Amino acid sequence: MRDGSILAFIAILPFLGALMPGIMIRAGRNACASFTAVPTVLALLLLLTQAPAVMRGEVLSTTIDWLPQLGLSASFFLDGLGLLFAGMILGVGLLVILYARFYLSAKDPMGQFYTYLLLFQGAMLGIVLSDNILLLLIFWEMTSLSSFLLIGYWKHLPEGRQGARMALTVTGAGGLAMIGGMLILGNIVGSYNLTDILAQGDVIKASEWYLPALILILLGAFTKSAQFPFHFWLPHAMAAPTPVSAYLHSATMVKAGVFLMARMWPALAGTDAWFYLVATIGLITMVLGAVIALFKDDLKGLLAFSTVSHLGLLTMLLGFGTKAAAIAAVFHIINHLTFKAALFMTAGIVDHEAHTRDIKRLGGLAKLMPITAIIGTITALSMAGIIPLNGFISKEMMLEETLHTTWYHNPWLVPVLATLGASFSVAYSFRFIFHVFGGPVRDDYPAKPHDPPFGLYAAPAILSVLVVVIGLLPHLAEPLVKVASSAVVGAETKPYLKIWHGLNTALFMSAVAVVLGAVLLLLHGGLDKIWNRMPRPEAKDMFDRVMTAALATARRITEGTHNGVMSRYLAVFVVFTVGLGYHAYATGGLGPVTRALLPVPPLVWVGWVAMIAAAWLVVSQHRNRFRSLIFISIIGLMISGGFVYLSAPDLALTQISVETVTILLLLLALYFLPKETPAESSTSKRLRDGAIAVTAGVAVAALAMAFLLRDGESISAYHLANSYKGGGGTNVVNVILVDFRGYDTYGEIIVLGIAGLTIYALMDALLRGPAAKRLRDRTFSPDRSRDRHPLMMVVATRAMLPIALMVGVYIFLRGHNQPGGGFVAGLVVSIALLMQYMASGFAWTQLRQRMEYHTMIGWGVLIAGLTGVGAWLAGKPFLTSAFGYLHFPPIEEFEWATAIAFDLGVFLAVLGAVMLMLYSLSRIARFAGETVNVEPMDYDPSTQAEEASEAPQTQKEGQ
Repeated sequence: MRDGSILAFIAILPFLGALMPGIMIRAGRNACASFTAVPTVLALLLLLTQAPAVMRGEVLSTTIDWLPQLGLSASFFLDGLGLLFAGMILGVGLLVILYARFYLSAKDPMGQFYTYLLLFQGAMLGIVLSDNILLLLIFWEMTSLSSFLLIGYWKHLPEGRQGARMALTVTGAGGLAMIGGMLILGNIVGSYNLTDILAQGDVIKASEWYLPALILILLGAFTKSAQFPFHFWLPHAMAAPTPVSAYLHSATMVKAGVFLMARMWPALAGTDAWFYLVATIGLITMVLGAVIALFKDDLKGLLAFSTVSHLGLLTMLLGFGTKAAAIAAVFHIINHLTFKAALFMTAGIVDHEAHTRDIKRLGGLAKLMPITAIIGTITALSMAGIIPLNGFISKEMMLEETLHTTWYHNPWLVPVLATLGASFSVAYSFRFIFHVFGGPVRDDYPAKPHDPPFGLYAAPAILSVLVVVIGLLPHLAEPLVKVASSAVVGAETKPYLKIWHGLNTALFMSAVAVVLGAVLLLLHGGLDKIWNRMPRPEAKDMFDRVMTAALATARRITEGTHNGVMSRYLAVFVVFTVGLGYHAYATGGLGPVTRALLPVPPLVWVGWVAMIAAAWLVVSQHRNRFRSLIFISIIGLMISGGFVYLSAPDLALTQISVETVTILLLLLALYFLPKETPAESSTSKRLRDGAIAVTAGVAVAALAMAFLLRDGESISAYHLANSYKGGGGTNVVNVILVDFRGYDTYGEIIVLGIAGLTIYALMDALLRGPAAKRLRDRTFSPDRSRDRHPLMMVVATRAMLPIALMVGVYIFLRGHNQPGGGFVAGLVVSIALLMQYMASGFAWTQLRQRMEYHTMIGWGVLIAGLTGVGAWLAGKPFLTSAFGYLHFPPIEEFEWATAIAFDLGVFLAVLGAVMLMLYSLSRIARFAGETVNVEPMDYDPSTQAEEASEAPQTQKEGQ
């Protein structure tokens, strides 16, 4: 394999480009479309630079390791099949961008549409370029999600919303099955790299897990490519705008299942199970889709079922399992792309200009829309397989392969059914031509039809030219078909594409199909009446009934298990956890005790007794919320003391800081809650809960004791040995947080930021909901002190603020080598600011705020993330620290590590989250009627003497 580092950039370009349309729409529709085209054009040009090597038979690959021990890596590779599909995705994507610019109305949010389109394009590129099946699965599900957004783009249409839900449900369910199949393959081969799996086809087919893996993977492919019995979702997806239909249902989404079958061909094909499952389902889908298409009056509905039929044709060819069938499938993939995308665009033009897609309300458009009629006629004739267009060649190749296929010892069944399917294909193609463009001009069109501007018919015109060129000069496509089909079968193929293969059986079958198709069109009127009177299962109704039943079942299960009682959830969870632990103990066994108990000093006994007493008081006094909070703070204080005693100053600092912040915030929250909790549980339930709690506590204590009394291996020795050498710090705890386990820390600050934002959102909802009235109606005790912000507290906190800030900075800077760090520093500064809010009031303090807390959280996460990305750019794993020594005279030489930037991000995220929580609580206070002070004190004691002297005078005047 040759290095293909550019492949990762090609795959990510559409995702980067998706950021632009929403911004550029403000500059106008042309600017929005142009900036949408830029990443597509750039990705296509980069792909073309790699094409010569692939056309020579080389395979390009690149790997970005993430967790190689688990087989997780961003691996990409490009062979002939990947080149074909990536070129289709980008080439047709470019034409769709042009077409959508003129198709969408001024009322449609174009920036949103192009964003969704680029997200989908990136997901499709990821599928065809992935060399890791886990990465492929991620992109696979991304196509389902992004196609959901595209199909449901017209949110105001109920059929659009339902079509999007149906597509997501069916393809998403298939994707879940496919995940299982792919994991089985990885387990069989011992690798999740696709190239490794494809090279072990014999091992896979010999495995007892081959059939389950095959069925699960085919479920993913069949649902995505709308194969029977999952074909029903695709026609309902026609509620999407026509540019979506042209893109998803000609070159991309529905071809993903075909691509998967072609890609997995070397690993899974060549068995009876493959033939009977894939070829049979494909043949049924081909015939069924063609029959239904003939009787559809909606233009896009006709094209949708024709797409189902042609996808069945491709599936059937891949199911045959021969080189010639693979060549025919690859060539028809190209041909179907050219004529089907153009036909969808043509249908969109007719709808755009005539304001209807109902075939029975159309006809005679050739005289009114001559350019559109020429494009539609050429591409529809290709779909019918009429010589000399490209569809004729691949159809004849397909018919030839059916002649060499025996289904259950029957040599004529497949050829006959394939000819029948081809006949209906001719019939619905002729109907598209003659019932839409043929006949006399009508006078009852919903709008006066006319040819659209050049921008709207340019894309289908280009595709129709390709239809003719490939039909007349098929040898031009031979090199691409060769490398793509060779990649499918895993061996060299020798395609020989020509428009005339002589007078043979396949040509006779093709002629029969054309004649039968013409007859079916002539008889369409009578057949249509019979079709409409025939009782037949309606897939949409069946789907709706299944979904209704599934939702009802899910609701019953949910309501039965999730009844809102938190104690019940905890009881089930704790009992299950203890039971699981006991099973491990009973079946695993313990080694002999190797350590003796150390003597316990009296001070430790005192702390332990205090902690036990506080825990008991929390339980016994839990209905008095204030007392419970005080007792909880005692427990936290004792734990902090335990950390100090056990020489863990970092943990002690963190614990005491967290304890202080949470207690302060909870005290503020308690202000708005009832002072006491009502009794909610009966005596029997409390006894049950107590027994569960005691059992769980004893079990955890026993587990801890078991570990403490026995020697065991620990990773701590590695951390101690490599803290300074690898991370540049002597404080092992901090180096673990910012380097060795930096990814965990990064996730934690994101979660903390989300928690702060969630509390803010919940408080916002609270102030808008029914609880808002209760807050407004709240009354305050008249005997409450007038001095909510005492002078002594104001002065003390003002004097302490710079000292506390300096302590925070000191703890922040020393954290890499001494106890401290960004997390503790953020908490210390939070406490200092909290005291300002408590002493001087919210409004007075808020006026002096210089940065929004939302922004602070965002900057913190961004800075921490960029630090990790910097390590990537330096060729190191994410968040690897770099360090060195600097000397600036007259200052002594000192160490400088990139970990300080990560710690800064942690500091900002922690500070922003804590202060945002406080801000949320203060909003409730002001909403509930608390006065807002603008001075440092809301009550000035110096006025007390003046008020006292005025009181007697007032009494005398009253007398």
